[in-house]
Amino acid sequence: MSDARRDERFFASTRGKIALLLRGTPSTVEQLAQALDLTDNAVRAHLVNLERDGLVRQAGSMRTARRPSVTYELTPDAERLFPKAYGTVLSALLTILDRELSPDSVDRTLRETGRQLARGHSADAQERGPWQRAAMAAEVLEDLGGAVTIETSGDGAHIRSRSCPLAVVVRDHPDVCALVVALLEEVTGAGVKEQCEHGNEPHCHFRLTTD
Repeated sequence: MSDARRDERFFASTRGKIALLLRGTPSTVEQLAQALDLTDNAVRAHLVNLERDGLVRQAGSMRTARRPSVTYELTPDAERLFPKAYGTVLSALLTILDRELSPDSVDRTLRETGRQLARGHSADAQERGPWQRAAMAAEVLEDLGGAVTIETSGDGAHIRSRSCPLAVVVRDHPDVCALVVALLEEVTGAGVKEQCEHGNEPHCHFRLTTD
């Protein structure tokens, strides 16, 4: 299932509706129950699950007619659930680059962007083995929004992510993976080969070479 369809299903659920309400302003159980026509206990049960998933937290308290009530708000991690304009903007930018520049120039631009994004991450890769370099690469991909697994074999370390951080554009612009390759090379100091799956449900696959 694509990220977009999964998000649609979440926001159609009661927990998703609670998240949408809390994005606007912190609210009490009573306020959420009234807005959703649910019982207070039903709302509390959903809030427990959202807190467990790291999406909601207690924000403070609000004085009501009966007694002070706890208010809830979204955590910073919950923002990943909401659609962002960056996908539309990035897709439009890549379309213009492909139209105005040669393929080599587009590739150089993407790789330089990847190296720029690598700044601020550890670049101390000297005397590190494949597994340590893979762990460094995995951390970067996870910061970008990937869900990463690591495998090692005779030809190097393999970094895979079923959640592509550039999924919104990679189907139409598969060359954008060059950006991630350059980023990982800059961070790890290793050679990186891109072996990603492009399509409706793109999956990341980068191999860190042992040489």
